[in-house]
Amino acid sequence: MDWQELTDLTRGQPFVVERVRLAGGGVAIEGQFEPPQLAQLGIDDQVFVAAFVRSHGSIKEMERIFGVSYPTIKSRLKRISERLDFVDTDPAPTPAADVVDRLRRGEISAEEALAELEGPR
Repeated sequence: MDWQELTDLTRGQPFVVERVRLAGGGVAIEGQFEPPQLAQLGIDDQVFVAAFVRSHGSIKEMERIFGVSYPTIKSRLKRISERLDFVDTDPAPTPAADVVDRLRRGEISAEEALAELEGPR
């Protein structure tokens, strides 16, 4: 069974995978696994995302492939992106990173940095 058949069966409802078997081997893993976010999209959206990646993110190329306008492509991308969680590309600095940054700027000595990183004894 492929993702398209699974998507058709579930009719877009959330599902959990409970068994995974490694192809070519006798190993199976049981538990509760959420399918990858892209696999949770409908088949039409999966095709759209694949086309977008293949076109290197070119909206002009997407207009040509799908025969629709720029606003239509942008609208669909927005709708799909709202269904996906994104990795925080600018996470808050950790206390250790703050100590290292202050050390690099010369605001504290190496001994002070070590003392802060080791914490109270």
